[in-house]
Amino acid sequence: MKIVNIDESNYMEEIKRIFKRDVESFSKIDEAVESIVSNVIKNGDRALKEYTKKFDGVKLDSLKVQTEEIDEALESVGSDFISILEEAKDNIWDYHSRQLRKSWTYNKTPGIMLGQLVTPIQRVGIYVPGGKAAYPSTVLMDSVPANVAGVKSIAMVTPPMKNGKVNPYILAASRVCGIEEIYKVGGAQSIAALAYGTETIKPVNKIVGPGNVYVARAKKRVFGTVAIDMIAGPSEICIVAEGKANSKFIAGDLLSQAEHDEMAAAILVTTSYELALEVEKELEKQMKTLSRNEIMERSINNQGVIFVVNNIEFAFKVVNEIAPEHLEIMLENPLEYVSMVENAGAIFLGQYSPEPLGDYFAGPNHTLPTSGTAKFSSPLGVDDFIKKSSLIYYENKELLAVKDKIIKFAENEGLTAHANSIKVRY
Repeated sequence: MKIVNIDESNYMEEIKRIFKRDVESFSKIDEAVESIVSNVIKNGDRALKEYTKKFDGVKLDSLKVQTEEIDEALESVGSDFISILEEAKDNIWDYHSRQLRKSWTYNKTPGIMLGQLVTPIQRVGIYVPGGKAAYPSTVLMDSVPANVAGVKSIAMVTPPMKNGKVNPYILAASRVCGIEEIYKVGGAQSIAALAYGTETIKPVNKIVGPGNVYVARAKKRVFGTVAIDMIAGPSEICIVAEGKANSKFIAGDLLSQAEHDEMAAAILVTTSYELALEVEKELEKQMKTLSRNEIMERSINNQGVIFVVNNIEFAFKVVNEIAPEHLEIMLENPLEYVSMVENAGAIFLGQYSPEPLGDYFAGPNHTLPTSGTAKFSSPLGVDDFIKKSSLIYYENKELLAVKDKIIKFAENEGLTAHANSIKVRY
């Protein structure tokens, strides 16, 4: 892992180097995605089955997961894991229920009522990855806030395994969350199916969930026809620490994200060069004991970096420029530093709040902005599954009092029909 001393003169250049993957050309991927989307629009289920055979090596007779398959999965994963899923679901529900908005109105004056009507999106599609790893946690994180918001119809898509079945842990999580409409299809083709519909899959209003680059670019392609949560990139973790921090903990947490993807970025920002050396040794030591070490090694060697800085204030300046998906503040009295954070997806405070706690169990959502987009976007939440409508009510005398102002406004914009809409009432 690279150790780099940075200051005001070079930190921007070093950050750009880490995220150089974000400016690569997507032209070839977009061409492939466009071809897939067009084929699904034209040929529906037939295209989905052809792509599933081509990309997943599975020949499907039916796209939809049957109830018996979910029942079988529930038995196979065991009651202990079901209990863990249920407890995690309860934690996620408790957290997200506090985000729920209510409709409101107020009387500006007698005869004028204004307000906002909050309603859930009617139908949502959830993408659950099933490639390099299967993520039952994604089922929880994407469906629970939708359920809290009041979404009535949820369709889930996920790639099948080589045996033609869906990962049993994903199906178990789906049952715990009450999702029964599940399809054995992944990749860009599943995003097209959710957006435009096929003979089997009814179109949705919004698509959420992480996926590989083809899924991400397909979401970008269909945006406008449907809403999407975000265009997610590779995972990121950034840790801020001083010399007293535990190097074993830091290395373990950095590797927890490095194992996701060769393009994942694991970053430590520290004021201690000695700690940097200790963490570097710990990374090598721990990596050898873990199953996905080849992926981790590529991630750590290519995107991983330890930034050594002169002071904590500058450390947070670096953090805010990175705008990391996951930020761990591994400092004494970490709450004192929260006010210094401007851009981050999820913030983990102290040495006993590791990133996987948020991934699986604590309650806040793990679908987070990546690639610096935490500068303008937020974690997935209840707000992603609601719509807001304005409410306007004027009585006759109240409109009469302002009619000339509205007419003049409209005429100055050259919109005479707007002005006429007011005039015909008087």
